[in-house]
Amino acid sequence: MEPASDIRKIAFLGNYLPRQCGIATFTSDVLSAVASEHPQTQCFAVPVNDIPGGYAYPDVVRFEIEEQELPSYQRAADFVNISNADIVCVQHEFGIYGGPAGGHLLALLRELRMPVVTTLHTVLREPSPDQRRVMRELIARSTRLVVMTERGRQMLQEIYQAPAGRIDLIAHGIPDMPFIDPNYYKDQFGVEGRLVLLTFGLLSPTKGIEHALNALPEILAEFPHVVYIVLGATHPNLVREHGESYRLSLERLARKNRVEKHVIFHNRFVELEELKEFIGAADLYLTPYLNEAQITSGTLAYAFGAGKAVISTPYWHAAELLADGHGVLVPFGDARAIAREVIGLLRDEMRRHAMRKRAYKQGREMVWSHSAHLYMQSFERARSEGAVWSRKSFAVRTLDQAPRDLPELRLDHLSRMTDSTGIFQHALFTVPNFSEGYCTDDNARAFILTVLLEAMGTEAGKARTLATTYAAFLHHAFNPLTMRFHNHLSFDRHWLDEQGSEDSHGRALWALGLGVGRSPYRSFQVMSGQIFAQALPAVAQFSSPRAWAFSLLGIHEYLQRLNGERFAQQTRETLMTRLMDLFTRTADADWPWFEDVLSYDNAKLAHALILSGRATGQVEVFERGLQALRWLVEVQTAEGGDFRAIGSNGFYPRTGPRACFDQQPIEAQSMVSACLEAYRATSDGWWYEQAQRAFDWFLGWNDLGLELYAPTTGGCRDALHIDRVNQNQGAESTLAFLLALAEMHLMQHSLPLSTPSPSAAMRPQADARWAGNGARPGLPARATPEGAAHG
Repeated sequence: MEPASDIRKIAFLGNYLPRQCGIATFTSDVLSAVASEHPQTQCFAVPVNDIPGGYAYPDVVRFEIEEQELPSYQRAADFVNISNADIVCVQHEFGIYGGPAGGHLLALLRELRMPVVTTLHTVLREPSPDQRRVMRELIARSTRLVVMTERGRQMLQEIYQAPAGRIDLIAHGIPDMPFIDPNYYKDQFGVEGRLVLLTFGLLSPTKGIEHALNALPEILAEFPHVVYIVLGATHPNLVREHGESYRLSLERLARKNRVEKHVIFHNRFVELEELKEFIGAADLYLTPYLNEAQITSGTLAYAFGAGKAVISTPYWHAAELLADGHGVLVPFGDARAIAREVIGLLRDEMRRHAMRKRAYKQGREMVWSHSAHLYMQSFERARSEGAVWSRKSFAVRTLDQAPRDLPELRLDHLSRMTDSTGIFQHALFTVPNFSEGYCTDDNARAFILTVLLEAMGTEAGKARTLATTYAAFLHHAFNPLTMRFHNHLSFDRHWLDEQGSEDSHGRALWALGLGVGRSPYRSFQVMSGQIFAQALPAVAQFSSPRAWAFSLLGIHEYLQRLNGERFAQQTRETLMTRLMDLFTRTADADWPWFEDVLSYDNAKLAHALILSGRATGQVEVFERGLQALRWLVEVQTAEGGDFRAIGSNGFYPRTGPRACFDQQPIEAQSMVSACLEAYRATSDGWWYEQAQRAFDWFLGWNDLGLELYAPTTGGCRDALHIDRVNQNQGAESTLAFLLALAEMHLMQHSLPLSTPSPSAAMRPQADARWAGNGARPGLPARATPEGAAHG
């Protein structure tokens, strides 16, 4: 008998019943099993809410996390630390935590002072860059990792380089059910005397139910008493986005196939005891899922462990569990194959019964009581291995080491500046100035912001509504006859120009590229892609370096989704060459820049080379961008170390005096964005510090010590004059602040233990660091992020 554990308190982090999802069921089951098998251990849950107000949780839930609110994760870490838990057991699945690729979870894990055991419900073969980054830090922050299949263990090691010795294989737990004849349960559902096929789980298009429905006519031709039960509610996220359209399409298909008398849709989320009865009534279990890369299926585990003959498509979990005659595999999307195998098993009762017995016997190793002991063994190993590590890793940090608090991102003023047409250019104080109308420049910036907000998971509903307005403006601004964008639109919706500036065209391309590459909505992706493809050729005739730079940023984003599009790649090469040639012709040792004047939105020129050089592997382009940006940082650093933007009252000609005022918010935002890109590319914390320094300009770390942003509305004042702040809060200024804030939030939420470095050839030479870090009276001290190296 297993000796009693001395672990006294365990926190389980993940979704929790009554939330309707597989992770909620799993977290509830594993907590209950551990608590039941180890009554000396106190177990409590910390679930994640995806709706306002949360759910009617049981008493075992002690703290609730709001999915999209980063501070909520930090408060949860404080709660778990104060609760003195011995172990935290995390359920990880992409899509249940807030932030880019669920990165908000990392903010919680960074603050915990006890070992963490993470169960990975998904292991992706081809993760996005954000998903890979989150997984790498999640692995690093976890004392032990639990996977449910051998394939999952192999992928963790091969794709994410997880240490083999820290991985535990624990099969998906299942309820303990007796092995009895299906006819015992059939009368409860009115299907006595019939052969029952069953699929259960939350409905979504990836389930492939339509292929089972298309197989039914052939099955019924030989077995006319078959009934197919589809058990489960439509996935709540799908209902919120598309209503019941998928379920209705399945019902229409059943009628079209004339099998409606043989199909039962049981549209609700059933409790465990009722679920066991449905499973018990099944003669065959079907999982016609369409996604091969499903590493774990709780529904498959339940049916298999209950001793059901299973016919499934070969997604990863099924291919492993049903091997060696434990079930039947059919090709994806193949209704004929489903029909053939169903008919074969219904004909051969002896084979079907033998398959059931093999599955049931293997399932005894999966019941929750057994899984609970395996989990406790993992917890014990984590506690033993994590004791020294946790003491070293969770030291109390001084202010300069702590993560920097950023202002709350508020959209009040942005919303006031936006009507059904677009965002107004200018404001009189905080009141939109109708007489100045709208412009494509600002609506492009605004669309970029909304895409970033979607990535953050912030104000998702409001962001999508605003994004629709800004996208419609860009669509309206494009003239397919000239293949150019208009820029200025009057309040009465008349274009004031035949075609806009080259810079406005470039900004529109940048926004549309982002819509293609990063928007989660198919409608934005398609619309943006169509206009982008039509508008890109005009750039070849442009002479504005900033238009080239904006276009390069847009091309980069566009190629994130449509890599291989030759014309975009060719245009990127052309524009990079132009910027490099311009630098070569203009720059010297004392003025390493692209033009003979520093004017506006300067950092975008260097930013475009850093991003494009890194993406294409062209070292010279990449290093030229870093060289130019480093010089620009020096030029825009005041004597006291604050950011000092090039003033728009004269700019800074090469052979003339520099204008120190009127400093524009767009300069600070441009510098924030470029320095963050340099930090991503080099892992050099000095670049992050420069981004923070430029961002602090908005907060009062500037020549006058005055704040430009409005903390209660999210607005931003238009300029820093020699003696005051311009009190108007126009679109460009407000968007500059919100874009800078969004990028800082995205970066702060994604900071890993160590950021992957470029190759040695791509790493810049060591550069001089600015050493000061003092605080100005009345303003917060600056802090470098954890994991970023000070110079």
